Parts: sequence; structure tokens; C-alpha cells
Amino acid sequence: MAPSPKRGRKRQPSTARLSLVSRESSHILGLTLSLRVIIADNHEVFRAGIARFLAVEDDFQIVGQCDDLARLYKTVETSNGVIILFAGSLAPSLAELVRGSQANNVRFVAVLNSFENPQPYLQYNIDGVIYRDISRVEALKCLRTVGRGQRYIQQDSQGPFDTLDSDLIGQRARDRLSRKELQIIGLIVKGYKNKDIAEALNNSEQVIKNYLRSIFDKTGVSDRLELALFTLHHKILLEATALSTANYADSRSFIAVSARSTPVSV
Repeated sequence: MAPSPKRGRKRQPSTARLSLVSRESSHILGLTLSLRVIIADNHEVFRAGIARFLAVEDDFQIVGQCDDLARLYKTVETSNGVIILFAGSLAPSLAELVRGSQANNVRFVAVLNSFENPQPYLQYNIDGVIYRDISRVEALKCLRTVGRGQRYIQQDSQGPFDTLDSDLIGQRARDRLSRKELQIIGLIVKGYKNKDIAEALNNSEQVIKNYLRSIFDKTGVSDRLELALFTLHHKILLEATALSTANYADSRSFIAVSARSTPVSV
């Protein structure tokens, strides 16, 4: 009787070898390689919104989220082959980010507030520069472009190039809102949920929901994410909400998520 063949352990493909396949080559070979994304932003609502629309795209994998500068630096040191979408409001040392990314193939997309100057990011050759007012379609286009090894700079931002109109809109919105409503908006931007806001302001959740309906009507937005983005886009309104909530700490957390995990709810 012929000896039966040895049953060995099935060899797994080498991760290192797969990482050498470029995205252009993988397209030719018919392979699907997800773009691995880490979101670093100190505004929880914005992180959640980005995570929410990336999670439904087949070519993206969210591998982590962080909300402060120390964790951003740690992420750059320990990650390999990822795109890090980071907020300019974290105020990182761009030189340190670029230096830390050179050994492990990390690419960066900076997310700026509407009044931020993009020049420092351009000088350090950050792979992508976008503003918080970016559309979902353009944000996806930016990340895919950077994933192919190309640079993407948002050209049609209404940010630093249209501050007069932006400030007038923000001023009108600010003037319509009561002090309590400004506090609620400020706490939403800081990452507070309705329950947390109610506790901080000594109200019930139902009262906070009633206030939110009024705020949505006055600002012309439809949900908490849109409200946070509207506030971040208008400097005068952002400053007013920040002053009204100066005594309240940010609601911060570090969230590691896999490709299949559910993003933070808004």
C-alpha cells in the first residue's frame, strides 16, 4: 500500500509579500486590497460621521480612531501601510509626523477648519488636504487618490478664501440662538450625547431634544452631525459656542474598530 501523503499545515500567504503588491498591480491581477484608514480627530461627531460613510464602502477598512495628539504620534509609530486622516485642530508637529511615517509607508490626509491656512501642510508635502466642509463624494475621491500614491488638495473649499460670507452666515446663526442653545451646540461639538448634555445642564433628555429641534430650525440643519459640521465651518459661531462651554471638558475616548465593527453612533 502506498504511503498516504503527509498532511501538513496549509501555508498562509505572506503578509509581507502581499504588501509589496502595488494597488495598480492588484487592479491588473484582479485582487481587492482595502484602503486601511485611521481617523484622528478631537471632534467625536466628525469622527463618527467619517466612520459612518467609510464603513459602507467596500474598498475601505477602518482600523482605528484616536482623539488626541499623543495617540496620533503613537499611531504613526506603530501603523504600517495606512492612511491617517488627522485634524489640524490637534496641532501636530508636521515635521515629526513626516519623519515618523517614512519607515512604515504611512500617508496623511489633513482635515482643516474653514479658516485654517493650508500652506504649512503643503510645505511638508502632506498627501491630502481637505476642509471640514468637504462633501462625502469628494472626501472619498481624496482618500482613493491618496491610496493610489497621488496627492489631493481640495480646491473648492469655502474656507479661508470666503471668510466674509462664511462669517456673516455664522453671525446670523449665532444671533438667532439663545445662550442655552449655544451651550448645547458647544457640548455636541465636544462629543457629548443627549444624556450627557442633560446631566451637564441639569435638564431632562426630553428638554434637550426639544432644544435641538429649535436649533435645527434656526440653523437649517437636519441632524447632530450636520449641526457640528456647520458650527465647525463658521468661525464666529464656533467661538460663541466655545465660550459658552469653556467650563466643560471634552468627552474624549480612544476607539479601536475593525472593518466589521459598527462606527460610533451620532
